Amino acid sequence: MDKNTVVGLIVIAAMLFGFSWYSSNQSKKFAEEKRIQDSIAYVKALESGEPEIIRSAEEDSLSQQAQTQKQDSLLVQQFGKSLVAARSGQEHTYKVENDFFIITFSNKGGKVVGVELKDYKNYSKFSKGNVQLYAPNSARFNLEFFINHGLGTVRINTEDYYFTTDSPESITFNDTETQQHVSMKLHVDSTSYMEYLYTIHKDNYMIDFDVRFVNMEQILSNQSDVVFSWSSIAPQHEKGFKNENNATTISYKYPGDKSVENIGISEGSKQEVVNSQVQWIAFKQQFFSSIFIAENNFQNVDLQFDTYAPDNVNIKKFNASLTSDFDRNTPEYNFHFYYGPNKYAILKKYDISTQRLIPLGGNIIGIVNRALVIPVFDWLEKTGMNYGLIILILTFIIKIIIFPLTYKSYLSTAKMRLIKPEMDALTAKYPKQEDAMKRQQAMMALYKQAGVNPMGGCLPLLIQFPILIAMFRFFPASIELRGQPFLWADDLSSYDSILQLPFNIPFYGDHVSLFTLLMAVSMHISARINYAVQPDTSGQPGMGMMKGMMLWVMPIMLLAIFNNYSSGLSYYYLLSNMITMGQTFGFRYIVNDEKLHARMKQNAAKKSAKPKKKSKWQQRYEEMIREQQRQAQNSRKR
Repeated sequence: MDKNTVVGLIVIAAMLFGFSWYSSNQSKKFAEEKRIQDSIAYVKALESGEPEIIRSAEEDSLSQQAQTQKQDSLLVQQFGKSLVAARSGQEHTYKVENDFFIITFSNKGGKVVGVELKDYKNYSKFSKGNVQLYAPNSARFNLEFFINHGLGTVRINTEDYYFTTDSPESITFNDTETQQHVSMKLHVDSTSYMEYLYTIHKDNYMIDFDVRFVNMEQILSNQSDVVFSWSSIAPQHEKGFKNENNATTISYKYPGDKSVENIGISEGSKQEVVNSQVQWIAFKQQFFSSIFIAENNFQNVDLQFDTYAPDNVNIKKFNASLTSDFDRNTPEYNFHFYYGPNKYAILKKYDISTQRLIPLGGNIIGIVNRALVIPVFDWLEKTGMNYGLIILILTFIIKIIIFPLTYKSYLSTAKMRLIKPEMDALTAKYPKQEDAMKRQQAMMALYKQAGVNPMGGCLPLLIQFPILIAMFRFFPASIELRGQPFLWADDLSSYDSILQLPFNIPFYGDHVSLFTLLMAVSMHISARINYAVQPDTSGQPGMGMMKGMMLWVMPIMLLAIFNNYSSGLSYYYLLSNMITMGQTFGFRYIVNDEKLHARMKQNAAKKSAKPKKKSKWQQRYEEMIREQQRQAQNSRKR
């Protein structure tokens, strides 16, 4: 087929399509005009009493009624009278209030449509009042299963039906009650129904959710699984969109694992399909979560979220599709919902690793937080004192724990400073590059005689590093700080703003956080003090750049990063820097350089008098030096 033929066929096809489309539009337009004209004629006929026109219109109406009746009859044959009747109705809501929340159920789909947490306030700029876990009219919950009825197998989506319930519209607990039940039933026929049974406990954020199939063994299809569809829109609850969004995601846990997975963070959309068993999934925000838990695990899950713009009242839309094993001969399936705060002590008691939703860090960082920081913080919290004072005392306790390391680091730095003239003399003695190996050997001998470990100042700092990172993870994730004021900060879990800017500075924000500003200044001063007590390294390559990094770049960088972070975190680092400066001045007063230098010389003399056998490490190091020297000599000969 040549080119002209192909072009001709395309033109003909386009003409046929255009004619068909035009004819279809004209037919629709003609039908609409005829309907309007018939309606006008019918009204005129009623006014004038013309019997033929009236009879014709009534016959058309009767024809439509017959068609509707026929369709209704087919629906009844396919689904049965009970299900057809349940497809229409009026939505009603039912509220249950316990010690912690007010939970709202709807008879449309038999689902939870709202959860209000009584002990937590909303700090978003868009709305006030108590925290609402679901945005209005956003909750969706559907169970999809199949039944054999009438004309064959039909699909049932519970969200399409109005359930029946005997529950009153409002339920509260009296002093003797520990549980309340809400039963939502979807009748399939006069004796068979599917039931959602919710059990709300008086003093618990967890509710029981049982799915029951009563007298439905012969009606249910022989399917091996059912599918839950769960979605909601999460409103903003905190003052800063960025931090809350970075902590808002969908998390899940594999059965048997202690760790928790998530689908990541994003300012757009994320999706993940997990083709394995999952014990629970959580719609997680910075300080609150909704968790759907299966006693016998979900088999596969499809998870997705979409993020709203920062100026929207909502932050993310969550969607989850969950597959669960099903046997029509098993009449009941047990699940649970958790609606509450991401508080470590509360989540830990359920013993299903939900406390791992709180991002306390992994491995060493997580151990420091769980074994040290949280117990001390909880102990101090019981005193009832202001949280600013709790952070102050916590900082002192941590500094006392790591005091031996800090002191050892200062001593190592002081010793290095005292032997600096001797090190400079060795550098002058071996100035040539080919003498670098000899210079290194001489310096190692000097370190050994003086009892100085060149890494002695760094190792204690490295050991302290996990604690610094642990605090970085702990404070922004601590719901205990939420809404707690201290000095000028009205919420230690969010940023403290002393000045709102009329513009936004990239990487900084549109406000000035005073705690962050003070933290950056204290970091700069602390770095200056540390450099003052260290040996002069200005002549060494790269040390000038390193000094500039510590004095200026790091404080400015952290000023930009922490400006939108928890003010409690900036306050902690400010305190830590101030205590460190105080320790440094104290060490300089306690440690006498002359006495320390004299003691170092005495130790060196003793070691010279009683030479010790070289350690295996020292032997290997010296052998390495000799090998490098041989390679250097061979290179020069070439």
